[in-house]
Amino acid sequence: MKQANLTRIVRDYLWITLGSVIYSISFNWFYVPNQIGFGGLTALGMILNHFSPVIPIGTVVLVLNIPLFLLGWKFLGWRTLVSSLFAMTATSLLVDLIAALYTFPAMDPMLAAIFGGVLLGVSMGMIFSKGATTGGTDLISRLLKLPFAWLPMGKIIMVVDLVMLLATAAAFQSVNSAMYGIIALYISTVVMDSMLYGLDKSKVAYIITATPRIMAEEIDRQLGRGVTFLRGEGSFSGKEKLVLMCAFKQREIAAIKAAVKGVDPAAFLIVCDAHEVLGEGFRDYKKDDL
Repeated sequence: MKQANLTRIVRDYLWITLGSVIYSISFNWFYVPNQIGFGGLTALGMILNHFSPVIPIGTVVLVLNIPLFLLGWKFLGWRTLVSSLFAMTATSLLVDLIAALYTFPAMDPMLAAIFGGVLLGVSMGMIFSKGATTGGTDLISRLLKLPFAWLPMGKIIMVVDLVMLLATAAAFQSVNSAMYGIIALYISTVVMDSMLYGLDKSKVAYIITATPRIMAEEIDRQLGRGVTFLRGEGSFSGKEKLVLMCAFKQREIAAIKAAVKGVDPAAFLIVCDAHEVLGEGFRDYKKDDL
């Protein structure tokens, strides 16, 4: 194995480990002591632990994940399953370890739902960004992503986990548990989707100027960004003109404005949000992209 590949694998697994630590802390800190509904197989672990405290939540999750991993092996391949097995084992063991070392006190359930959802979303985004899952319904959601590729992972997880949330509420005999759980679930999926799809934000600029070729050269010189010429026609003048289209990173927006107005103060500039920009200077396409 090449040194570069080994370094990348080690870095990815360290990132998954950090995500697993955050996941376990947020679960024990915010969800368990406040009896907030939690989706997935962890919810089933919470239910069994509620009726019989001697049953460790993490161990239940670990045992119930075995048949799911056997199913996922065929469809997701061994790389995803190995990293998911690592993440699932790490989170399960850490959940039980942290619970054994320290019992977090209860707090205001709304605060627990909000901050628990944020931390859980961050941890899930970290784990999913490296192609892993924590098993359970996360693995089911990863499998559902194959036929429903256009849906964000967070939305798929939210739908799947709602069923377990209702079961948790019934076990705790508390509608509030499910309601707080829905709040936490929504926040966590929004945060997770932001991490997976929103951190690498890009923009697209459309520029109409009297000096299109000089403008293109200046953008290339200052930002190193290529420009595509689109042929347009002015509705008032009826004259043909070149419209410049340029994709760039969010952090370059000030530079692109300065470059455009520096060449032509009268230039017409439109900047739009762009998602999933693939190609040179941006992300490369990966077959198993989420």
